[in-house]
Amino acid sequence: MSWLSRVRNGIPFLPKRQSAETLWHKCRKCGTMVFLKEWEDNFHVCPRCDYHDRIGPKLRFEYTFDDGEYELLPSPEVREDPLKFRDSKRYSERLKAARASTNERDALLNARGQVGGRTAIVGAQDFAFMGGSMGIAVGAAFVAGVRAAIEAKAPYILYTAAGGARMQEGILSLMQMPRTTVALAELAEAGLPYIVILTDPTTGGVTASYAMLGDVQIAEPGALIGFAGQRVIEQTIREKLPEGFQRAEYLLAHGMIDMVVPRIELKTRLAALVGYLAPEKKAA
Repeated sequence: MSWLSRVRNGIPFLPKRQSAETLWHKCRKCGTMVFLKEWEDNFHVCPRCDYHDRIGPKLRFEYTFDDGEYELLPSPEVREDPLKFRDSKRYSERLKAARASTNERDALLNARGQVGGRTAIVGAQDFAFMGGSMGIAVGAAFVAGVRAAIEAKAPYILYTAAGGARMQEGILSLMQMPRTTVALAELAEAGLPYIVILTDPTTGGVTASYAMLGDVQIAEPGALIGFAGQRVIEQTIREKLPEGFQRAEYLLAHGMIDMVVPRIELKTRLAALVGYLAPEKKAA
């Protein structure tokens, strides 16, 4: 009998339906076994090594909005599989599988609520949905989030998490880069702030467009942030790159981002930023 089974069997009040898998979480970085509840209470961050695990949009919203209360905004309807793409599977089948596993329409969701007592629109990408890849639906959701912010006269806050553009949509996915950039120009023209929180991982065309255009650039500790992978860059320039050169802390030290904020402190920091950048206007 393993030590894990002995611990489990030694807890007299443990319901039979529970098991070691529902009691413990194994940290992906340090391998430490942490009580699941302790890990969840710590915002899905390992209490031993401070590894920030990947989480989905709904947890992002819960951790960001005041009292965890928010209203999901509808996702725009877009044309699916415009290229009728197929590799080892049809693209339509991959979409169906991603929707079944995440219960979401696509990789970017928007929500409206209060952050520090002020209205804000918050978007969050889901890496679990086809690697958070940027396709037509993600571009449309981003534009919808920006326009909702303009309508509400509120800041747009975005959590990025993506492997880049969605290859199954070809050039149409790359067109989302200028499309989202134009939307941000509209937000800036309206005098509203755009705050980006870069999470692990943020790479490819997402990094090359809206992920790095924030008025304030924040990153979670240890987040992988870059365009091409380290191996590709090293093979191109034929030089060895510094250890961790695409991690949040390295980017902060070299001026590419403004701050690295632990998840447990992020809500407070965002509330302060919203207060600074989008203060309530006094009545005339």
